[in-house]
Amino acid sequence: MERKFCKAEFSFDDFLDQLQTVRRMGPIGNLIGMLPGAGAQLRGMKVDERELDRVEAIVLSMTPEERRRPDLIKGSRRLRIAKGSGTTVQAVNQLVKQFEQMRKLMKSMSRGKMPDIGALMRQAR
Repeated sequence: MERKFCKAEFSFDDFLDQLQTVRRMGPIGNLIGMLPGAGAQLRGMKVDERELDRVEAIVLSMTPEERRRPDLIKGSRRLRIAKGSGTTVQAVNQLVKQFEQMRKLMKSMSRGKMPDIGALMRQAR
């Protein structure tokens, strides 16, 4: 997994595995409270578990090839994924965009560059 992070080869399959592993650990709100440093500040934060269900449904609606190569996900494929997951094309677009940003972040971190948190927050909006 570390090698995949460093080379930005992280795929939606890897993302799905990580999501399912975290969900098996218990409610996300409880896990956030255990984070060192930030845990105390975020302890009371409400996390909508249904959003995680939507993300999982979107990823599971992709073909295995789309999960391996997210750059294939364009126009009609996004519509098919949205219909298959019961979400909107905008939700699929947002997930793909966030996933690509995460891959770029991992790649820059593997090169020793620390991300600009302010820029990340502006991009997330």
